[in-house]
Amino acid sequence: MGHQLTKQDIQKMKEEIQHRKLVVRKQALEDVKEARAQGDLSENFEYKAAKKFKNQNESRIRYLERMIRNAEVFVDESAEDEVGMNNTVKVYFEDDDEEEVFKIVTTVRGDSLNNIISIESPIGKAVMGHRVGERVYVAVNDDYGYYVQIREIQKTTDESEHIQRF
Repeated sequence: MGHQLTKQDIQKMKEEIQHRKLVVRKQALEDVKEARAQGDLSENFEYKAAKKFKNQNESRIRYLERMIRNAEVFVDESAEDEVGMNNTVKVYFEDDDEEEVFKIVTTVRGDSLNNIISIESPIGKAVMGHRVGERVYVAVNDDYGYYVQIREIQKTTDESEHIQRF
């Protein structure tokens, strides 16, 4: 089983692969060719850097192709009044007596430091499909969890990375 991705995630990955194959690969090969023409390869920093960049590009292409091949397409079936994909959610953490706002996204776009939370994270799994006012248990592991209350949901289908504050 692979990562859960939206159709838009897969489309963006395919576009990146095309760009890397048609534009970046061509430039990387040209850079290697030019650096090789400069002479002694054992002490040629430009040649080593060009080869490294070319190899990194090829690795990225293989990584994206593998991600697409193994992806499980996520279909958001949340109702209009429920937490769903790409929604911005304000929750109240009972134990800490604090509110926090975060956006729910697929794993590949998650960035917890910027409050962009994956649907596969404990809190992402817990709040999906719930409504404003509901108290939800977030199971961190078999022995520990905590409760949050959903305060607000901002429904969006926008996949931009910024979080809209309430």
